[in-house]
Amino acid sequence: MPIDTGTARVERDPDHPDRVTLHVNGVPSSALDLADPGFLAFEYMQQMAAVLAGLPDGPLRVLHLGAAGCALARHVEHERPDSRQLGVDVDARLLELVRSWFALPRSPRLRLRADDAGHALASLAPGSFDVVVRDVFAGDRTPDHLADDAFAAAAHRVLRPGGVLLANCADRPPLSLARRETATLAAAFGPGAAADGRLGVVAEHAVLKGRRYGNVVLVAVRAAPDDTDEVVDLHDAGLARRLRSLPVPTRLLVGDELTRFAGA
Repeated sequence: MPIDTGTARVERDPDHPDRVTLHVNGVPSSALDLADPGFLAFEYMQQMAAVLAGLPDGPLRVLHLGAAGCALARHVEHERPDSRQLGVDVDARLLELVRSWFALPRSPRLRLRADDAGHALASLAPGSFDVVVRDVFAGDRTPDHLADDAFAAAAHRVLRPGGVLLANCADRPPLSLARRETATLAAAFGPGAAADGRLGVVAEHAVLKGRRYGNVVLVAVRAAPDDTDEVVDLHDAGLARRLRSLPVPTRLLVGDELTRFAGA
């Protein structure tokens, strides 16, 4: 189907008729199981879900920058009913199509907005979200204006204290993009973010060792008062176990390992 930015195509899985993959301009963009809203096929989304599982029980306010087929939004609604979510995508026609094609939560549980992700982020109120997910690509990389100092500061601003930023960074050896953005987030989320367990990098072993191109999930947590229990601790052993138990085992870098990864 034609969309504002090119073409969209839905491909069924021949072995699982309810499972579909949305391709945008020939690139797999979302994978969904129409009979199972909790299903996540992409490994990096499974990694994000493992981090979200560390937040306190109950509904979440989630901003999805780069909504596409809204696979992660469906998962959040399945795991945490009555969550309030906003999906932003630059392609208005694509949002119309996925709303009609897929069983997405209805508004106001999931609102969809056609807008540039950076522009939408700047328009939102401070402290208005528990989670910000950035999953935006132009070709095989994140646009520069969504991975710079200004973006990191804007994401920090719209998160509540204790809120979590999950940023998907696709990179290839020697992971220069991921290393640079990790340092950018460390500056934006405040002194001690790495040491305090508020900054981390998640990826498959082969990607972190620089053996191949792949997805790196950057995790940053906004500082919160010491007496709150609504903060994800990236040093938590439970999170490490959840990541190791995924279908594709995954490694989490925190603390000194993360500092070495970011380098200079």
